[in-house]
Order: sequence, then structure tokens, then C-alpha cells
Amino acid sequence: MRIAVVIQERCQPKSNAFDYLKKWSQMCSKECIIVEGKTIKISESACPPCVIRAKLCPDDAVIIINLPSELTTDMIHRYSLNGFRLFKLPTPSKESVVGILGPNGMGKSTAFKILNGSITPNLGDFEADEVWWEDVIDSLPRGELRDFLVDVSKSNVKVALKPQYVDNIPKVVKGKVGNLLESVDERGIFEEMVKKLGLQNLLDRKLTQLSGGELQRVAICATLLKDADVYFFDEPSSYLDIHERMRIVRIIQELAENSRVIVIEHDLAVLDVLADLVHIVYGKKGAFGIFTPARSTRQAINAYLDGFLVEQNVRIRDKPIKFQTHRDRSNEIGDPVVEWSELEKKLGDFNLKTGNGKVHQAEVVGVVGPNGTGKSTMVKILAGEHEYDSGWVTAGASISYKPQHLETSIECNVQTWLDSEIGTRWRSGEFNVNVIRALGVDQLLSKQVNNLSGGESQAVSIAICLGREADLYLLDEPSAHLDANARMEAAKAIRRTMESNEKAAFVIDHDVYFIDIVSDSLLVFEGEGGVEGMAEGPFRLREGMNRFLSGVDVTFRRDHDSKRPRINKTESRKDREQRIAGDYYSFDS
Repeated sequence: MRIAVVIQERCQPKSNAFDYLKKWSQMCSKECIIVEGKTIKISESACPPCVIRAKLCPDDAVIIINLPSELTTDMIHRYSLNGFRLFKLPTPSKESVVGILGPNGMGKSTAFKILNGSITPNLGDFEADEVWWEDVIDSLPRGELRDFLVDVSKSNVKVALKPQYVDNIPKVVKGKVGNLLESVDERGIFEEMVKKLGLQNLLDRKLTQLSGGELQRVAICATLLKDADVYFFDEPSSYLDIHERMRIVRIIQELAENSRVIVIEHDLAVLDVLADLVHIVYGKKGAFGIFTPARSTRQAINAYLDGFLVEQNVRIRDKPIKFQTHRDRSNEIGDPVVEWSELEKKLGDFNLKTGNGKVHQAEVVGVVGPNGTGKSTMVKILAGEHEYDSGWVTAGASISYKPQHLETSIECNVQTWLDSEIGTRWRSGEFNVNVIRALGVDQLLSKQVNNLSGGESQAVSIAICLGREADLYLLDEPSAHLDANARMEAAKAIRRTMESNEKAAFVIDHDVYFIDIVSDSLLVFEGEGGVEGMAEGPFRLREGMNRFLSGVDVTFRRDHDSKRPRINKTESRKDREQRIAGDYYSFDS
């Protein structure tokens, strides 16, 4: 089965792609490449020469892919002749947390809209005047998904959705937190949920005054307060520290005891401990997506990291994501780049203090700790955005800084943005391979910056930060909004850049997998969020992780097969053994 997809944003009138396809449309007597006003269409039964021409279209504006013919009967929805196609669906299971794991742009949003009844799937017949739920249901084998869609077709299913981009909530909802939550409390559990999520001190604050982590907890609370049959949580861990993530895990698992729950989560450590079953979704971004049948969480995550789905005999990645055995790199790091001692900074009622520390050439320092304890403040001091009240920091190091909250209101395309920020070095050479292509930025060049998704703007911002000439690179939550694969690629891009150029980096993040891959050492923050913070270190990775996780009261082991970190169940044999040994973060499988 051949599918042809035209990426419309790369094929606008007067673009290189549009002019190229328009020229070839006039060279063939058959209607293979069709120009209709400002739109280009490509027939999937095009002659071989036109297929080759379409594949060679500039700016990767056309995607031609051959899929197995047996997938024809599994097509759930198709948007247009050359539009996105979705194959199969995830199954909301009773009394289970069902996870969805896969890259962005594979049809997760389309699947959600079908499962909540806002889209009636057309089974691939995009030209049908009317589509019927009966046809969809008849096409499915008997089972839980079919029974669920019968209820959806009769409007017997009520859905609650926690959106992906919580940053947008203040733009569409006004007022105070308490008023918002009370207005959606359909289950009569307002006080209980506010307490469980630690929102008591936020009730009188306006949504516009909240941080990303606070907005996330408010959005989760609003979703939990609704009386629904199915609860969808899209990236519930973003902006939350590991303590808050574990709290959310427990709350969602309690919810699943009496409801159906589906979670999209890119933090694999959280997904591992949260989900009972996981659907992998794979395909080609913007072209097609395929949901696999659900499998056990461990099996799904390991298969995803390996990049090969045995049951489907499909390779979804060129090479596996591997977690290396950590070795002591102290002999490979160079001279100190920045040193500091006994820093203090007071911001309103909050007070930050540090010990003595330094970061060296070719060293990546992971920065970990609870929200509100001064991690971003420390980085801003090093970046020169905050003056410190006492102590000292060495001067002279040039800085490249990627902040937590990104500015993407720029009115130009990505290519122009890259040129203006880092010149032409991104176009070729090692940086192009290790950063631009690895992060998928080369696929975004013609896209307008203000139209980028959260993950796309994050990838471009990381590339710009790493592309600047500097001695010290500061990256605040670079994994936010990136899918699991993109997170691993970003971590490796940061490491490669520091090692090959003998530069230093500080990386603030809450994703333990990300920190595990990127870090040589850890700067550990402790204290009470919003009140006081104390930064100690940097410590060697094992020492830093043990110090950090003992405060969080969580232990990690290594998966025997993939070597990835896995959260131990509280009071399990492994958990008790590691606590007794003081080994909260095992480096051995």
C-alpha cells in the first residue's frame, strides 16, 4: 500500500516545493501530480517517474511510503487524499492505567478525539458524505475496544482531558485557582484533591501568577474533579519534580481503581511505575501512525528503547537507545571553567544559599532538586541575569543560556532564526549531524517560529543554545515537551557537544533517564520550596544521586536487559535492600 503525504506548510505557493511540483505536473499526461489553485495533490497510483519526482521534492515537502498491504483493513481515519492516516486505536481498559508511548505527531490527538466521540472515524474513506459508527464498530473484532466504542457511539461515555500544554491555560481561563476548581467539582472532592495535590496556598492566586509546575498540578486537579468514565492525562509530569511526579502516580493509580485511565507520558521512569499496560505508537511524523496492541509496561518500554517490535517485525528506530555503564571520567575533564563560593541570594521571601563548587571543561553537571528551591535562580546568577547578595563567582567565562520558558513569538521561519542566532555553522559539519539532525531541527527549517509546537520550539532552542560560542552552557529543563526519543537524542547531543569541544554545561531537569544519560556529576538542591534552598556539590554521579533520592525517599534499580533506571515499588525486597545499603540509585543491573 503506497501512501503519499504532502506537508502543506512546506508546499505553499511560491515556495521551492510548490514551484517544483507545479513544473512536473505539466510534464506527465496522467494526473499524477495535480495543481488545484494553491494546493498540490499527488495520486497514490502515480506512474513510477512521477513517484520518483515527488520523492525528490525540495524541503522534504512530500513523503512517499510503502506500507504492508494488510494494514489496509486497519485504517481508522484519514484526513484527505494526501493527509495523515491513523491505523488502529488504543484500548481504554477497566481498572487499569493504560500508557501510550511514542513520538509526537503520530496521531495520539486524533485517537483521543475518536475515543471521546468528537471525531467519527471514516475508515480511510475521506470523501464519504457521511460516516457511520455502525460501520466502524462492525470493522473491529469483538472485545473491550469494540464494546467501548459502542458506548461512545451512543454518547454514553463522558470524558475528562488534562491537556498537554498547561502553559496555555491562563490564556483561555481567567480568575483565581480556587474559583476555577470549585466550578468544575462534579465529584464533591474539592477539599480532598486540593490537599492531596498541595494546592492550599494557591487558591487565592490568579492563574497568570502560577509557575509551570503549579499550573500542571491545577490542571490535574481540575481533571480529577470531573465526573467522567474515562480520564485522559497528556504529559502529566511536565514541570513537576520527582517528588511531585510520584505523588501524581499514586493519585492516578487510585483513580484507575474505579475508572478507565489513559496516560501519554514521555518520562519513561514515571510511565514504568504508573502504567499497567502500554500501547506503542510508531510511524512517520505528519504522515501516518500505527498503534500496537497493549503489552506489559516493562516489555513495551524495552522494545521501544531497542527500536524493534518483535511481534510486528518492524524496526521503529535506526539504532537502539542504550544506557551505558557509568565510568569515572575525572581524568578526562579539564580545567575549571567557573567556580563559586558561599553564594546567597534573597528574592522576596525566598533565600538561596550555596556551598563551594566548580565546573570543568568537558563536564556536564546535572542540576536536581525539588521545585522552588532555587535551581533556576542559581543558573540565572551564573548567566549574569541575577546579582548575588554575598559570596563570589569567578568572572570571564562566556555564557550560552536556554531558559525554562521559551520565547517563540518571533515572526520568521526557523532557518532565519538559526541564521540570526548562530550564523551558518548549523548548516554542515559535526554540529549539523550531532545536533541539528539528531534533534530533527532540519525538518523544521521552513516552519514559522510562532507556529512551532512545544516540543519543536524546545528542540530549536536547544540547538541555538549549543550553537553559540561559549565556555559554559546553561540549559533549564531541556526535556520539557520532548517525546521520549527526542529526550534521549537531546541528552546525547548535549554530551557530545561538551566532550568534543571541551566545554562545560549545567542541565536542570526532572527526568531521571535524561539526567542519567547527560550527567557526569550532580549539583543537588535541598530545602523548602518557595522558602529556602541550599545547593551542595557538584558531587560524583553516584554520590549525588544517593543524596538526592534519599531526600525524595525513592530507590532506583537497573533493568536487567536494557540497563535503564527503574523505580522500585515501595517496601519491595529490592527497595528494602537498597535502603539498608544506602544505595538509592543502583548502577548495577
